[in-house]
Amino acid sequence: MAELFTREQARAWLRANNLKTGKGIQDAFINEIKGVLQEALEEEMNNTLGYSKYDYTNKNNDNTRNGHTKKTVKSQFGKIELDIPRDADGEHEPIIVKKHQRTISSDLEGMIVSLFSQGLSNRDIESHMNKIYGLEVSAEMVTRITDKILPIAKEWQIRPLNELYPIIYLDGIVFNVNKDGQIVKKTAYVVFAVTIEGKKDILGIWIGEAESSKFWMGVLADLRNRGVKDLLICSVDGLKGFEEAIKASFPKAEIQKCVVHQIRNSTKFVSYKDRKVFCADMREIYTAANEEAGLAALDRFENKWGIKYSYAIKSWRDNWQYLSTFFKYPPEIRRIIYTTNAIENFNRQIRKITKTKSSFPTDDSLFKILYLIVFDASEKWTMPMREWGIIVNQLRVYFGERVDTYL
Repeated sequence: MAELFTREQARAWLRANNLKTGKGIQDAFINEIKGVLQEALEEEMNNTLGYSKYDYTNKNNDNTRNGHTKKTVKSQFGKIELDIPRDADGEHEPIIVKKHQRTISSDLEGMIVSLFSQGLSNRDIESHMNKIYGLEVSAEMVTRITDKILPIAKEWQIRPLNELYPIIYLDGIVFNVNKDGQIVKKTAYVVFAVTIEGKKDILGIWIGEAESSKFWMGVLADLRNRGVKDLLICSVDGLKGFEEAIKASFPKAEIQKCVVHQIRNSTKFVSYKDRKVFCADMREIYTAANEEAGLAALDRFENKWGIKYSYAIKSWRDNWQYLSTFFKYPPEIRRIIYTTNAIENFNRQIRKITKTKSSFPTDDSLFKILYLIVFDASEKWTMPMREWGIIVNQLRVYFGERVDTYL
């Protein structure tokens, strides 16, 4: 990559600006840097929206500019005041000065990794760096730089874990990956956990074939091999065989099947004219005060809809053992285990970032970006879950020494 400027250009710049003192040079550098950064920030917004300011002929979406936010960042030359562009839909993610970033770095590799973590392909990054920052960066260089993440990511994947996790959520996300010249479906198996301190953590991401209970059994065995001795409650979707996979490694774990998944499956073939009343009747099952009341509501539900939608009733009956686990707990615990919303919110973030990728060239390229998404999310998970003080004391009542040992 070429020098930013030659010595002769630097001298000419000093003379042109009549700079003779260190303070004057520092202030001038700050102004120059501010100008470059501000221009790059505006160009990034153009790139997000797909059109430049006032260029309405190329506008092809409903998102618009929404003013600026003042921000002060530190550089090696001093503080810089910037105006950060905003968009109406809140979709814009600045790269050169990221959200919450307070220090400006000249680290090219860091900038490339940041772009990669936002879901840009190597070719996109090559174009982006040239268009916005005027830097010549080849797709091959991008690959070499982002490949440096892999050893770190793989070390993270085998790191030792805590002995106890009170709650974990298990879910899989499907991606297209190139395998021997063919695009195949691969599943990223994600384990989302809550620690004894109430903080969120991703214990690992495993890339495998289509989601299966057999693969999950291997994932859970890996958790045990990395030091996990006990899981209190596992919140899972409706995958057949999940219970056996969990019990094989953690026989004392409570299992809660996701009620939201059950609702979706139950309403899949319900006619539009019946749907509103059907859902209202079904709601009485999972909002009941206790399991006995829930079963009574299920009986009423079956009496009313059993002939017309027998498959829905059968599904509730067949899965009741693991759909009803949450009834034994107080509202604070019920709220966080009866659905897999916690992990699905994280998965939505993954989808948002990877939605432009029709496929990934290798398993490693998929794993790299998933690790970076985890890394970025983890930096925000600094506080315990809401009402965790209440929840952990409730868990102590229900699980006794299994919790007390780790407090």
